[in-house]
Amino acid sequence: MKITIIISVFIILTFSSLALSSCATTKNAAKPVNEKNPHETKIIHVSGGDIQGIWNKDKSVEIFAGIPFAAPPVGDLRWKEPQDVIPWEGVYKADHFAPMAMQNQLGRFLNFLYNAYTHQKKSRTYKAPMSEDCLYLNVWKPADSKASEPLPVLVYIHGGSLNSGQSWYESYDGENLAKEGIIVVTIAYRVGIFGYLADSELREESPHGTTGNYGLLDQIKALDWVRKNIRAFWGDENNITIAGESAGSSSVNALCASPLTKGTFRRAIAESSSIVEETPPHTFRTMEAALKMGEDVKAEFGVKSIEELRKIPAKKLLKSRYDHNSMTVDGYALVEKPYETYRKGLNHEEALLNGFNKNEGAAFTFFTKVTAKSLPEMMRPTFKDRTEEFFEKYPVKNDREAKTLYNDIFSAWCFTKPHDKWTKTVAAQGRPVWEYYFSRENGSIGSNHSGEMIYAYRNVPRNKYYSEKDFEIEEIMSSYWINFVKTGNPNGNDTLGRELPMWEESAASGGLLLEIGDECRMREDPFRGFYKFLK
Repeated sequence: MKITIIISVFIILTFSSLALSSCATTKNAAKPVNEKNPHETKIIHVSGGDIQGIWNKDKSVEIFAGIPFAAPPVGDLRWKEPQDVIPWEGVYKADHFAPMAMQNQLGRFLNFLYNAYTHQKKSRTYKAPMSEDCLYLNVWKPADSKASEPLPVLVYIHGGSLNSGQSWYESYDGENLAKEGIIVVTIAYRVGIFGYLADSELREESPHGTTGNYGLLDQIKALDWVRKNIRAFWGDENNITIAGESAGSSSVNALCASPLTKGTFRRAIAESSSIVEETPPHTFRTMEAALKMGEDVKAEFGVKSIEELRKIPAKKLLKSRYDHNSMTVDGYALVEKPYETYRKGLNHEEALLNGFNKNEGAAFTFFTKVTAKSLPEMMRPTFKDRTEEFFEKYPVKNDREAKTLYNDIFSAWCFTKPHDKWTKTVAAQGRPVWEYYFSRENGSIGSNHSGEMIYAYRNVPRNKYYSEKDFEIEEIMSSYWINFVKTGNPNGNDTLGRELPMWEESAASGGLLLEIGDECRMREDPFRGFYKFLK
């Protein structure tokens, strides 16, 4: 039985935030392989110079960790568009992960709680370093393969509410997917005040007139690096799929709409977040609001210019009371709301695989007090003159039912309705879309926000909290992901050669989605009835 109080940790870990430390050196750098002297790979050449990675334990995968894809965004480069990588001499040892981007700590107690809840007491995120010098990526590739053609590529963007997270958490480690014949790349980007601060002075000094989207521009820079260099790893630069979860999924949505990414990828996988609605529920704000917060930050630290703000130590900036966790229309990375770009059919994904989990909202509403009596009034600002109609359709008998309904409403508003919009928009363009609903419960995160990742990326841990059923689901779900990355269609056989349950396209199924859980079947979106009330 779960210790329910621990779920409150997710309030602080909003959108898969997994930041756990603040050491700014590489002394305690996380390593991709738990071996003292792992075997080294051959030397290959990429932008910047020669690099050498390491093998995994059974020598089935080559790992290149902590590869710089841009110049360190420090000093005068703080709050500037990412610059080209600085060349190095000799061979760069890509044998450990680079520090995570600057972000707030959780504290030792929360470290303990999170690790206890996820049963990852030896997580490599524990006491991992962080630094402003954070623009690095990681590559997992199958061992020198006999493939006659270059391999398909998956580029993963981590979540963390655009405030936290890192590119090398265990849930989306690329080793096990790489064993199945694809190349996996995970990228880092600036987060929080370093990634999404907006200021009129910064906009004026930019050669592109941009501000407020530095983290998004980092992602674009990384994608450009991948397209130019992935052939060195025997990857196919013309067969790249981008993927992300939570704020990483919102970022994927933005990348699909950015004019700067045209031609850099073909397909998209998006888990548990979207900003394609006319008014996105999160991770997006107006430029007016962004610039206002930028002025508030300068006042907060008692400075009048960006030059002065750049002189403030990074750790001190982390103490700002303002949350910089939203993208904006900057006229460069995003020239208009993604909604408008999609309405015009100018989005880039040729095919889309996207979806959400059963209990997305529970972690975020844990501390919200809800009773059967209070719920209608709580929802009146949202439902307005349809409040009575809603509660006639969805009556509650007691406080427990009221809290469950409130959690579901929150899930629909913040997560599932935006995906429904994304699915319908892309399907209406005549492009293939596959939508899923993850419902599997287990002894750990279950179907809460981020719970699907270990299944999709083939990292279900072997411990008492998971059963053989979980590994069956992992095989099915990860095989869908692998097939989609390889061919643009999730259907076909699993990695053991068995035929997968048919996952119908959204348009062909009449808007049904695939439930992935104890059963794997097409069904109606369980939140669909809420959507007409959520304006």
